[in-house]
Amino acid sequence: MANLVYKRVSTDTQSTDRQNLVLDEAGIEDPVVFEEAAGTSSRLHPLQRPKFGELLIYARPGDTVHISEMFRLVRGAGHILEVLHRDQLALRIHDGAFSAMDLTARHPRTGELLSTVKFMVQTLAAAGELQRDLQRELTYDGLRAAEVKGNKGGRRPAVAAAKTDEVRTTYLEGRSIAALAREHRVSRGAIRTAVADLLPDHTASEEDAPALALPVTLDMPGMVADHLRTTELEPAERAALDQGTTVRRGQGYTLRVSVVPAVHRQLLARCQPLDGTQGVPAVPAQRKARREYEHRVSSLGQ
Repeated sequence: MANLVYKRVSTDTQSTDRQNLVLDEAGIEDPVVFEEAAGTSSRLHPLQRPKFGELLIYARPGDTVHISEMFRLVRGAGHILEVLHRDQLALRIHDGAFSAMDLTARHPRTGELLSTVKFMVQTLAAAGELQRDLQRELTYDGLRAAEVKGNKGGRRPAVAAAKTDEVRTTYLEGRSIAALAREHRVSRGAIRTAVADLLPDHTASEEDAPALALPVTLDMPGMVADHLRTTELEPAERAALDQGTTVRRGQGYTLRVSVVPAVHRQLLARCQPLDGTQGVPAVPAQRKARREYEHRVSSLGQ
Protein backbone atom coordinates (compact mmCIF):
# COMPACT_ATOMS: atom_id res chain seq x y z
CA MET A 1 0.00 0.00 0.00
CA ALA A 2 1.39 3.41 -1.00
CA ASN A 3 1.70 6.54 1.14
CA LEU A 4 0.63 9.55 -0.91
CA VAL A 5 1.53 13.00 0.46
CA TYR A 6 -0.46 16.06 -0.64
CA LYS A 7 0.73 19.67 -0.12
CA ARG A 8 -0.81 23.03 -0.98
CA VAL A 9 -0.40 26.73 -0.14
CA SER A 10 -2.93 29.45 -0.96
CA THR A 11 -0.63 32.30 -2.01
CA ASP A 12 2.65 32.80 -3.84
CA THR A 13 4.23 34.28 -0.69
CA GLN A 14 3.59 31.22 1.48
CA SER A 15 5.85 28.17 1.71
CA THR A 16 5.39 24.51 2.55
CA ASP A 17 8.04 24.62 5.31
CA ARG A 18 5.58 23.94 8.12
CA GLN A 19 3.82 21.19 6.17
CA ASN A 20 7.20 19.58 5.53
CA LEU A 21 8.01 19.69 9.25
CA VAL A 22 4.70 18.11 10.31
CA LEU A 23 4.89 15.39 7.66
CA ASP A 24 8.57 14.65 8.35
CA GLU A 25 7.81 14.22 12.05
CA ALA A 26 5.04 11.78 11.14
CA GLY A 27 7.68 9.35 9.84
CA ILE A 28 5.83 8.44 6.63
CA GLU A 29 7.56 5.57 4.84
CA ASP A 30 8.45 5.96 1.15
CA PRO A 31 6.13 8.93 0.50
CA VAL A 32 5.01 9.79 -3.02
CA VAL A 33 4.59 13.58 -2.99
CA PHE A 34 2.01 15.60 -4.94
CA GLU A 35 2.45 19.37 -4.44
CA GLU A 36 0.14 21.96 -6.01
CA ALA A 37 1.58 25.07 -7.63
CA ALA A 38 1.85 27.98 -5.20
CA GLY A 39 -1.34 30.03 -5.12
CA THR A 40 -3.79 27.14 -5.59
CA SER A 41 -6.90 28.50 -3.87
CA SER A 42 -8.77 26.58 -1.20
CA ARG A 43 -11.98 27.65 -2.96
CA LEU A 44 -11.18 25.23 -5.78
CA HIS A 45 -12.78 21.84 -5.10
CA PRO A 46 -10.01 19.30 -4.39
CA LEU A 47 -11.25 17.05 -7.19
CA GLN A 48 -10.62 19.94 -9.63
CA ARG A 49 -7.02 20.63 -8.55
CA PRO A 50 -4.30 19.44 -10.96
CA LYS A 51 -1.99 17.66 -8.52
CA PHE A 52 -4.78 16.10 -6.50
CA GLY A 53 -6.20 14.82 -9.78
CA GLU A 54 -2.81 13.23 -10.52
CA LEU A 55 -2.82 11.71 -7.04
CA LEU A 56 -6.21 10.06 -7.65
CA ILE A 57 -5.04 8.67 -10.98
CA TYR A 58 -1.93 7.25 -9.30
CA ALA A 59 -3.76 5.88 -6.24
CA ARG A 60 -4.98 2.33 -5.78
CA PRO A 61 -7.57 1.00 -3.29
CA GLY A 62 -6.05 0.76 0.17
CA ASP A 63 -3.50 3.56 -0.34
CA THR A 64 -3.28 6.30 2.29
CA VAL A 65 -3.38 10.04 1.56
CA HIS A 66 -1.36 12.09 4.08
CA ILE A 67 -1.85 15.84 4.66
CA SER A 68 -0.53 18.13 7.39
CA GLU A 69 -3.80 19.92 8.21
CA MET A 70 -7.39 19.47 7.11
CA PHE A 71 -7.64 22.81 5.26
CA ARG A 72 -4.71 21.90 2.95
CA LEU A 73 -7.08 19.55 1.15
CA VAL A 74 -10.66 20.45 2.01
CA ARG A 75 -12.76 23.26 3.44
CA GLY A 76 -16.32 21.97 3.73
CA ALA A 77 -17.88 18.80 5.09
CA GLY A 78 -19.11 17.76 1.65
CA HIS A 79 -15.55 17.90 0.28
CA ILE A 80 -14.23 15.71 3.09
CA LEU A 81 -16.87 13.02 2.67
CA GLU A 82 -16.44 12.95 -1.11
CA VAL A 83 -12.70 12.41 -0.71
CA LEU A 84 -13.18 9.71 1.93
CA HIS A 85 -15.66 7.82 -0.22
CA ARG A 86 -13.56 7.98 -3.36
CA ASP A 87 -11.61 4.93 -4.51
CA GLN A 88 -11.43 3.37 -1.02
CA LEU A 89 -8.57 5.62 0.01
CA ALA A 90 -7.55 6.16 3.62
CA LEU A 91 -7.00 9.74 4.79
CA ARG A 92 -4.52 10.68 7.53
CA ILE A 93 -4.40 14.25 8.86
CA HIS A 94 -1.34 14.81 11.04
CA ASP A 95 -2.08 18.12 12.78
CA GLY A 96 -5.09 20.15 13.89
CA ALA A 97 -8.61 19.23 14.98
CA PHE A 98 -8.89 16.09 12.84
CA SER A 99 -5.52 14.59 13.78
CA ALA A 100 -6.94 12.62 16.72
CA MET A 101 -9.75 11.02 14.68
CA ASP A 102 -9.84 7.79 12.73
CA LEU A 103 -11.26 9.14 9.47
CA THR A 104 -11.17 5.72 7.84
CA ALA A 105 -13.39 3.85 10.32
CA ARG A 106 -16.08 1.90 8.40
CA HIS A 107 -18.86 -0.46 9.30
CA PRO A 108 -17.52 -4.04 9.17
CA ARG A 109 -20.46 -5.34 7.13
CA THR A 110 -21.65 -2.47 4.93
CA GLY A 111 -18.24 -0.90 4.32
CA GLU A 112 -19.78 2.57 4.77
CA LEU A 113 -18.19 5.26 6.93
CA LEU A 114 -19.35 4.99 10.53
CA SER A 115 -22.14 7.44 11.35
CA THR A 116 -20.06 8.84 14.23
CA VAL A 117 -17.24 9.66 11.81
CA LYS A 118 -19.68 11.45 9.49
CA PHE A 119 -21.15 13.41 12.39
CA MET A 120 -17.78 14.52 13.76
CA VAL A 121 -16.49 15.48 10.32
CA GLN A 122 -19.60 17.52 9.55
CA THR A 123 -19.55 19.24 12.96
CA LEU A 124 -15.86 20.16 12.89
CA ALA A 125 -15.99 21.26 9.26
CA ALA A 126 -19.04 23.44 9.94
CA ALA A 127 -17.23 25.04 12.89
CA GLY A 128 -14.23 25.71 10.65
CA GLU A 129 -16.43 27.33 8.00
CA LEU A 130 -18.08 29.52 10.64
CA GLN A 131 -14.67 30.62 11.92
CA ARG A 132 -13.48 31.58 8.44
CA ASP A 133 -16.72 33.46 7.71
CA LEU A 134 -16.33 35.43 10.93
CA GLN A 135 -12.72 36.27 10.06
CA ARG A 136 -13.78 37.53 6.62
CA GLU A 137 -16.51 39.69 8.18
CA LEU A 138 -14.10 41.15 10.73
CA THR A 139 -11.48 41.81 8.05
CA TYR A 140 -14.07 43.60 5.91
CA ASP A 141 -15.25 45.68 8.89
CA GLY A 142 -11.64 46.60 9.68
CA LEU A 143 -10.99 47.70 6.10
CA ARG A 144 -14.15 49.81 6.08
CA ALA A 145 -13.14 51.45 9.35
CA ALA A 146 -9.69 52.21 7.90
CA GLU A 147 -11.25 53.74 4.78
CA VAL A 148 -13.39 56.04 6.92
CA LYS A 149 -10.17 57.28 8.57
CA GLY A 150 -8.62 57.86 5.16
CA ASN A 151 -6.27 54.85 5.25
CA LYS A 152 -5.90 52.54 2.28
CA GLY A 153 -5.26 48.82 2.54
CA GLY A 154 -2.91 46.69 0.48
CA ARG A 155 0.80 46.76 -0.12
CA ARG A 156 2.72 49.99 -0.30
CA PRO A 157 3.61 50.95 -3.87
CA ALA A 158 6.92 49.86 -5.33
CA VAL A 159 9.19 52.03 -7.46
CA ALA A 160 7.77 52.17 -10.97
CA ALA A 161 9.88 50.35 -13.55
CA ALA A 162 10.24 53.55 -15.58
CA LYS A 163 11.65 55.35 -12.52
CA THR A 164 14.10 52.68 -11.35
CA ASP A 165 17.09 53.94 -13.36
CA GLU A 166 16.47 57.50 -12.16
CA VAL A 167 16.31 56.35 -8.53
CA ARG A 168 19.55 54.36 -8.87
CA THR A 169 21.38 57.25 -10.53
CA THR A 170 20.20 59.75 -7.92
CA TYR A 171 21.20 57.39 -5.11
CA LEU A 172 24.73 57.08 -6.54
CA GLU A 173 24.91 60.88 -6.68
CA GLY A 174 24.46 60.95 -2.91
CA ARG A 175 20.72 61.34 -2.38
CA SER A 176 19.51 59.64 0.82
CA ILE A 177 17.05 56.77 0.87
CA ALA A 178 14.63 58.80 2.99
CA ALA A 179 14.68 61.71 0.53
CA LEU A 180 14.12 59.39 -2.43
CA ALA A 181 11.21 57.73 -0.64
CA ARG A 182 9.56 61.11 -0.02
CA GLU A 183 10.16 62.26 -3.58
CA HIS A 184 8.67 59.14 -5.19
CA ARG A 185 5.99 58.62 -2.52
CA VAL A 186 7.00 55.07 -1.70
CA SER A 187 8.38 53.37 1.39
CA ARG A 188 12.08 53.31 2.26
CA GLY A 189 11.95 49.56 1.77
CA ALA A 190 10.84 50.06 -1.84
CA ILE A 191 13.83 52.34 -2.46
CA ARG A 192 16.19 49.83 -0.82
CA THR A 193 14.82 47.12 -3.11
CA ALA A 194 15.46 49.28 -6.17
CA VAL A 195 19.09 49.97 -5.15
CA ALA A 196 19.79 46.69 -3.33
CA ASP A 197 22.95 45.85 -5.27
CA LEU A 198 24.32 49.36 -4.68
CA LEU A 199 24.00 49.35 -0.90
CA PRO A 200 27.14 49.11 1.26
CA ASP A 201 27.72 45.95 3.28
CA HIS A 202 26.60 47.57 6.56
CA THR A 203 23.39 49.38 5.66
CA ALA A 204 22.26 49.40 9.30
CA SER A 205 24.72 52.24 9.96
CA GLU A 206 22.94 54.59 7.56
CA GLU A 207 21.13 57.46 9.18
CA ASP A 208 17.97 56.47 7.36
CA ALA A 209 18.04 52.83 8.44
CA PRO A 210 15.27 51.97 10.91
CA ALA A 211 16.18 50.28 14.16
CA LEU A 212 15.88 46.52 13.91
CA ALA A 213 12.93 45.13 15.86
CA LEU A 214 14.02 42.71 18.58
CA PRO A 215 12.01 39.65 19.65
CA VAL A 216 9.79 40.14 22.69
CA THR A 217 8.68 37.23 24.88
CA LEU A 218 5.01 37.14 25.89
CA ASP A 219 2.90 34.42 27.50
CA MET A 220 -0.02 33.58 25.21
CA PRO A 221 -3.06 32.01 26.97
CA GLY A 222 -3.62 28.40 25.95
CA MET A 223 -7.11 29.08 24.57
CA VAL A 224 -5.65 31.71 22.26
CA ALA A 225 -2.93 29.30 21.11
CA ASP A 226 -5.52 26.56 20.50
CA HIS A 227 -7.59 28.94 18.35
CA LEU A 228 -4.58 30.07 16.32
CA ARG A 229 -3.51 26.49 15.60
CA THR A 230 -6.80 25.95 13.74
CA THR A 231 -6.33 29.14 11.70
CA GLU A 232 -4.47 29.50 8.42
CA LEU A 233 -1.45 31.65 9.28
CA GLU A 234 1.45 33.26 7.49
CA PRO A 235 4.79 31.39 7.78
CA ALA A 236 6.21 33.78 10.41
CA GLU A 237 3.06 33.49 12.52
CA ARG A 238 3.00 29.70 12.29
CA ALA A 239 6.69 29.49 13.16
CA ALA A 240 6.08 31.61 16.26
CA LEU A 241 3.57 29.04 17.54
CA ASP A 242 5.71 26.05 16.58
CA GLN A 243 8.74 27.46 18.41
CA GLY A 244 6.81 28.52 21.52
CA THR A 245 7.41 26.88 24.91
CA THR A 246 4.46 25.36 26.75
CA VAL A 247 4.19 26.40 30.40
CA ARG A 248 1.71 24.38 32.46
CA ARG A 249 -0.52 26.40 34.82
CA GLY A 250 -2.88 24.23 36.87
CA GLN A 251 -5.30 22.55 34.47
CA GLY A 252 -4.44 24.94 31.66
CA TYR A 253 -1.29 26.27 30.04
CA THR A 254 0.30 29.28 28.38
CA LEU A 255 2.54 29.34 25.33
CA ARG A 256 5.69 31.42 25.78
CA VAL A 257 6.23 33.05 22.39
CA SER A 258 9.31 35.09 21.42
CA VAL A 259 8.82 37.13 18.23
CA VAL A 260 9.04 40.74 17.11
CA PRO A 261 6.13 42.97 18.21
CA ALA A 262 4.68 43.11 14.69
CA VAL A 263 4.07 39.35 14.68
CA HIS A 264 2.47 39.51 18.15
CA ARG A 265 0.06 42.11 16.76
CA GLN A 266 -0.70 39.98 13.71
CA LEU A 267 -1.50 36.99 15.93
CA LEU A 268 -3.70 39.16 18.14
CA ALA A 269 -5.66 40.36 15.09
CA ARG A 270 -6.39 36.75 14.12
CA CYS A 271 -7.95 36.14 17.56
CA GLN A 272 -10.77 38.64 17.05
CA PRO A 273 -13.43 35.89 16.56
CA LEU A 274 -12.91 34.87 20.20
CA ASP A 275 -14.60 38.14 21.19
CA GLY A 276 -17.78 37.08 19.45
CA THR A 277 -19.65 38.85 16.70
CA GLN A 278 -23.19 39.78 15.81
CA GLY A 279 -25.42 36.75 16.25
CA VAL A 280 -22.60 34.57 17.58
CA PRO A 281 -21.96 35.06 21.30
CA ALA A 282 -18.44 34.69 22.64
CA VAL A 283 -17.40 31.94 25.03
CA PRO A 284 -16.55 33.90 28.22
CA ALA A 285 -13.35 31.98 28.97
CA GLN A 286 -12.08 32.42 25.40
CA ARG A 287 -12.96 36.12 25.38
CA LYS A 288 -11.11 36.59 28.67
CA ALA A 289 -8.06 34.77 27.28
CA ARG A 290 -8.01 36.95 24.17
CA ARG A 291 -8.24 40.13 26.23
CA GLU A 292 -5.39 38.98 28.46
CA TYR A 293 -3.23 38.52 25.37
CA GLU A 294 -4.42 41.89 24.01
CA HIS A 295 -3.35 43.58 27.25
CA ARG A 296 0.12 42.03 27.01
CA VAL A 297 0.52 42.96 23.35
CA SER A 298 -0.72 46.51 24.00
CA SER A 299 2.02 46.95 26.60
CA LEU A 300 4.58 46.72 23.78
CA GLY A 301 3.53 50.13 22.44
CA GLN A 302 3.83 51.01 18.76
